[in-house]
Amino acid sequence: MQNGRTSAALRHLTLGHLKETLRGLERAEGFRAKTGQAALPFGIAALDSLWPEGGLPRGALHEIAGASADAGGFAAATAFTASIAGRLGAGRPNAPVLWCARGHELYGPGLAGVGLAAQRLIVAEARNDKDLLAAMEEGLRAGVLAAVVGEVERIDLTASRRLQLAAEKTGCTALVLRRPGKRATPAPITAASRWRVGPAPGSGAQDFYQIPAARPWRLELIRARCGAHGSWIVEAPDAQGHLRLPALLADRSLGAPVWQNVA
Repeated sequence: MQNGRTSAALRHLTLGHLKETLRGLERAEGFRAKTGQAALPFGIAALDSLWPEGGLPRGALHEIAGASADAGGFAAATAFTASIAGRLGAGRPNAPVLWCARGHELYGPGLAGVGLAAQRLIVAEARNDKDLLAAMEEGLRAGVLAAVVGEVERIDLTASRRLQLAAEKTGCTALVLRRPGKRATPAPITAASRWRVGPAPGSGAQDFYQIPAARPWRLELIRARCGAHGSWIVEAPDAQGHLRLPALLADRSLGAPVWQNVA
């Protein structure tokens, strides 16, 4: 985020122009989001082994939040979200990503530094969460995007189910990036996974605009549909959006995943 300054490469749209833009993409690309690939691997065995598909399920809704309500937590969550969206091109490096936001706060160089090139972004600006969720659903149903991201402060069970169904139908992955809000505990939602990410203990403050290549994070999988959860120390994404796993800490709660089988 950068106080209203946005890279000139970002394409900003109001909600009124979103449908027209998506229709134009569909005519130009002749592309549907479904690729037959069930998962997006992290490239880290400790993470990929949590899912039978070998990685983060595609065509599903995933929620990402900062581990804290301060700028450092949200910056890390934004970078993690961008790194996933950037690698969801399904073999099409220029496939667009729809980022639904609440203002002119996206910073192109920061996103590019974690694997999401600014020229791939279509930014839809919304006045409130209701309009933002509607834009997300429109993007998911179009089936012409690599991913749809939405910066949401509040989302309920009904809205999350609509997004999940739209993602399942087209195979386009939905990423809900939770903005810090007054509500201490987010309401339950339908999601294939729920993540929290923030600076690792002792790593100091983080600036989204100048993320060092080896800046450590604490990445926590709160809940997954497969029943897995766990916590890891990882290095921030590189310019291709890939995480790296440093030497595991001796503390099991930080270094090893917790697996639970569910019926």
